[in-house]
Amino acid sequence: MILARENETVDGLLNGRLQVIQKKRGYRFSLDALLLASFIRLGQEHSLLDMGTGSGVLALITAMRRTDVRAVGVDIQESMVEMAMRSAALNGLDGRVSFKVGDVRQIRRFLDAESFDAVVCNPPYRKANTGRINPLGEKALARHEIRGALRDFLEAAAYVLKPGGRFFVIYPAQRLVPLIAGMREAALEPKRFRLVHSRSDTAGTFVLSEGCKGGGEELDVLPPLFIYRDSELYTEDMEELFRELNRFPTAGGG
Repeated sequence: MILARENETVDGLLNGRLQVIQKKRGYRFSLDALLLASFIRLGQEHSLLDMGTGSGVLALITAMRRTDVRAVGVDIQESMVEMAMRSAALNGLDGRVSFKVGDVRQIRRFLDAESFDAVVCNPPYRKANTGRINPLGEKALARHEIRGALRDFLEAAAYVLKPGGRFFVIYPAQRLVPLIAGMREAALEPKRFRLVHSRSDTAGTFVLSEGCKGGGEELDVLPPLFIYRDSELYTEDMEELFRELNRFPTAGGG
C-alpha cells in the first residue's frame, strides 16, 4: 500500500471510494474542484486533459466515476505531479490516469494537437501584481497568474482539443467578461454556464462554463447554484450534486 508521507494527508472522496494524497500545508483542493467535477459532461470512451492538475483530484474523480475515460493531468510543479501519481496508484487508476510535468504555455512541446475530447481546468485567477502572494509556492502558483494566465490555458485547450471537443472551467464570477471574451477568441464557443453563489442573498462567487471548439452561437444559461442555506447547511441542490458525484462508476453518460 502506498502511504502518505509525513507532511501529507490522505483524504477520502466519493463516499471513501477515492483516496487523494495532499500536502498538510500548501495547495489543497477545495469545494470548487467538486463543483467543476460535477459540471463535466463526457461521451463514451472519451479522453480528458486536466490542465494545472495540482493534486490530480479532477482527473482522479472523473476516472473513478467513468470506467471508460482516459485522463491525463498536467502540472508545472514536479512535486505535485509525483504526488498525483501516487494517488492514482493508491486507487488502482494508474492504468487509465497518467500525470506529467509540463507548462501549458509550452504545450506543443509535449502533447499532440487535437488529441483530447475534453479539457478541464481550474486556472489561477488573480493577476500576478494583485493581492497578497501566498508564501507557500504551491498556493501562489495555483491562485496567481505567475506562470500561466487565463489566455495561456485557453490557447492550450484550443490546441489539444479535437474539433467539437469540450472545455470545462470554473472561474471567479467577477471575471466572467474576460472569460467569455477569451473563450470566443480561442474559438471555444461558450455553450453552457452556471453562476455559483454562497447563499441566495449573496452575489455570484464563481461561474462554471462549458465551451465547444468551433461551436456555433447558442448559450444555455443554467439556474444559479446556491451552496449554503445558512452558515453551515448545504442546500438541496448541493446535496443532490454530492449524491450524483457519489454514484457508482459507469461506462458512459454524463
